[in-house]
Amino acid sequence: MSRPDDSAIDRGKTNDSFDSQSSESTSKITTSTAVGATSTDLIQNQVKKFVMVFWEGYVSDEVMGTFAPIVVYWLYAGFFQLLPPLDNYRLHSRKEEDAKNSVPLSSVIKGVLLQQLVQAVVAHLLFLVTSETDLVGNEIQPSIPVQIFQIIIAMFMMDTWQYFVHRYMHINKFLYRHIHSQHHKLVVPYAIGALYNHPLEGLLLDTVGGAISFLVSGMTARTAVIFFCFAVVKTVDDHCGLWLPGNLFHIFFQNNTAYHDIHHQLHGLKYNFSQPFFPIWDKLLGTHMPYDLIKRPDGGFEARLSKD
Repeated sequence: MSRPDDSAIDRGKTNDSFDSQSSESTSKITTSTAVGATSTDLIQNQVKKFVMVFWEGYVSDEVMGTFAPIVVYWLYAGFFQLLPPLDNYRLHSRKEEDAKNSVPLSSVIKGVLLQQLVQAVVAHLLFLVTSETDLVGNEIQPSIPVQIFQIIIAMFMMDTWQYFVHRYMHINKFLYRHIHSQHHKLVVPYAIGALYNHPLEGLLLDTVGGAISFLVSGMTARTAVIFFCFAVVKTVDDHCGLWLPGNLFHIFFQNNTAYHDIHHQLHGLKYNFSQPFFPIWDKLLGTHMPYDLIKRPDGGFEARLSKD
């Protein structure tokens, strides 16, 4: 019987070694790929958790976008309504409020509820029409930076729409007398009256303006919840009639409670139309009225036209 060739044995060992190394390399690659996939899944899950909202799994984004701004309005406005008098922080005295405002609180509440009913119907229809879902029925959500950009666009669009419609309602004597003057029956603004408007004005100024902001920005119903709740809080704060220390809206926004209070006074009716976010259009188009905040001897503050 012939003896095996040593070179053949060596080749066999080499092949076995190569196969073993190849197998180990494949195993490492597979393991590495699995670890990479696991890491990717973990990152994706963390991102998903980050963009999840507390109502997910309980209420749809469309329902939340329809009713959350209404609930937030009454919670924030109700907070101001339940505060003690705070005479040292009021822009107008309680006596002045009683004397100048020509509409009772009950009528204001009814007017606000009517406007919110119209807004809820329009908002829910918009959300249903514009909703886009993936293969499993989940609404497609953009990245966080995209959502922030959409909110900025929506803020600009709302400011633009409301400035020009609001200003025209002051220029056109018929519209002012029969429609917009209802809002100005609250010469001394207060929180609950922020959305007290003629129904037609509520539709044109707020509801249509909100719809345009939503459509142009391209935001989803989920992003809209954040945007419209913020817009509601800002609007209520602008009408609260209080200059409270540490109020972030007074710190970060020039268009604030005192700024809008000027517009509600007789000498400021043709100025400070901008709402609810920035005074850009007032400054660009010459309707910006600067003011000084003066402490009243009997307590509180007064927003007076600036001498400069």
